[in-house]
Amino acid sequence: MPRTVAQALQRNLLGNSPDWYKLTIIGFLVLNPILLAIAGPFITGWVLIGEFIFTLAMALKCYPLPAGGLLAIEAVALGMTSPDTVYKETLHNFPVILLLMFMVAGIYFMKDMLQYTFTKILIKIKSKVAISLLFCFAGAILSAFLDALTVTAVIIAVAYGFYGIYHRFASTGKCSLTDDSMLRGECVSHLSEFRAFLRNLMMHGAVGTALGGVSTIVGEPQNLLIGHIMEWNFIEFFIKVAPVSMPVLIVGLLTCVLLEITGIFGYGAQLPQNVREILEEEDKKNDENMTFKQKAALLIQAVAAIFLVVALALHIAEVGLIGLAIIVLLTALNGITEEHQIGHAFEEALPFTALLVVFFAIVAVIHDQHLFTPIIEYVLQLEGKVQLAAYYIANGVLSMISDNVFVATVYISETQAAFLNGIIDKEQFDLLAIAINTGTNIPSVATPNGQAAFLFLLTSAIAPLIRLSYGEMVKLAFPYTITMSLTGLAAVWWIL
Repeated sequence: MPRTVAQALQRNLLGNSPDWYKLTIIGFLVLNPILLAIAGPFITGWVLIGEFIFTLAMALKCYPLPAGGLLAIEAVALGMTSPDTVYKETLHNFPVILLLMFMVAGIYFMKDMLQYTFTKILIKIKSKVAISLLFCFAGAILSAFLDALTVTAVIIAVAYGFYGIYHRFASTGKCSLTDDSMLRGECVSHLSEFRAFLRNLMMHGAVGTALGGVSTIVGEPQNLLIGHIMEWNFIEFFIKVAPVSMPVLIVGLLTCVLLEITGIFGYGAQLPQNVREILEEEDKKNDENMTFKQKAALLIQAVAAIFLVVALALHIAEVGLIGLAIIVLLTALNGITEEHQIGHAFEEALPFTALLVVFFAIVAVIHDQHLFTPIIEYVLQLEGKVQLAAYYIANGVLSMISDNVFVATVYISETQAAFLNGIIDKEQFDLLAIAINTGTNIPSVATPNGQAAFLFLLTSAIAPLIRLSYGEMVKLAFPYTITMSLTGLAAVWWIL
C-alpha cells in the first residue's frame, strides 16, 4: 500500500500496468520535447508515430487511450499540431464517429438473434475449413455493401456470445469472463483451444471485410472519396477496380482454405468436441425454454437486421443515423425502456471512439508536419507502370502505420492537382486512382493501424478474452498480407 501521496501518484499512473510500461511511457514524454529541440518536428513526428504504435501493441497491458492520449496531448502542447487541426480531422471523420456511437450499439440489441443464428450454423457445419471460408466470404460480401465496422461488430458479438457460453460452463458460472482462476481442471486446455478457434474465425472475418471493402464505392470511406473525385458511380467504380479486387478476392479466399488445411501461422485450431457438445446442449435448452416473448423479440431483431441491410445497401441515410434508427426500433418494439438497460449498449464502442479521436490527433501531426510529403513527391516524379506500382506500394506501406482514409485523402488530392496542372493525363489519373484505392485497402491488413475495423477488433472486449494481442493479429494477418498484397501488385502491374 502507498504510504505517501507521491507513492500513491506513482501507483495510480496508468493503474495496474507493469512498471516497465509506465517507465517507457514516461520516457517517451521526456524524450519528445528534447528530440523536438535537437532533431526538429519531422524526426520527432515519426518517432511519435512509433510511440503511438507501441501503445497499440501493448493494448493487453494497458488500453491505448490513456497512454496514447498523453502522447497526443503532449504533441499539441509542443506545437506539433494544433487543437484546430485535430478538430478538423475529427470533423472530417465524423461519419465514422457517428457510426461507432450508434451502429455498434444497434448491433448490441441484435445480439440474441445473431447468437441464435450463428450457433445453428456452427453446430450444423462440422468442417473448420468450411466455417472459416464462410466467415471470410460473408465478411467480404457484407463489407462490399455495408460498413466494415458494422460487419466487425457483428462477428465480435457472435464470438463474445460463444465464449460466454463455454466460460460460464467451465467456471460453473462462479467468476467473470475475464477471470480464469476458478476453471474446472479439464476445461483449461479446452478453453485454450477454443480461444485459438475463435481467434482464427475473428481474423478470417476481419480479412474478409478488407476483401469486400476494396471492391465497391461504399465498401470503405476512402472509396467514397475517390469515387466522388473521379465521378464514378457504383457500377463504374466496381468495374474499374475489378481487375485488381477480383484476383485479390480469389487469392484471399484460397489463402483462407490453405491456412486452415496446413495449420500454419496459428491457424487450423479445431473446435473441441466437448465445447461443441456444450454449445449444442445450450442451444437445445434455449429452444425448449424459449417463451413467446423471446420468440417475438427474435422475430423483431430479424426484421431489424433485414431493414439494416437494405438501408445500408441503398444508403438511405448516414450509417450512424441508420444505427440510431435500429436502436429506437429494437428498444421500442422489444420493451427495453430503462436507461441502464440502454446504457450497456454503448459501453463497447465509446472507449474506442475516444481512442479514434486520439488517433486523429496523431494524424493531425502527420498532416501539419508533412511527414508523408517526401514519399508523395517521389512517386509523383515516376511515370507509367513504375508509377502505378510505386503508388500501390507507397499507399500500402503508409496505410500500415497510419489511417488508410487519411493516406488516400492525401494521395488523391495531390494526384488530382497533378492532373489539373497537366502533369499526368486522364488515363493515368484513372489508373492512379485505382492504385490508391487498392493500395490503401489491401496491404493495410498487415497491422491494426491501417483499418478502423482491425483496430476496433484489437481494442474490443473479446480481444483480451481470446488472447488476441497486437502481435498475434500481425502474425495471423501476415500470410494474408503477403498473398493479397503481391496479388494486388501483380494485378496493378500486369492487368491495369
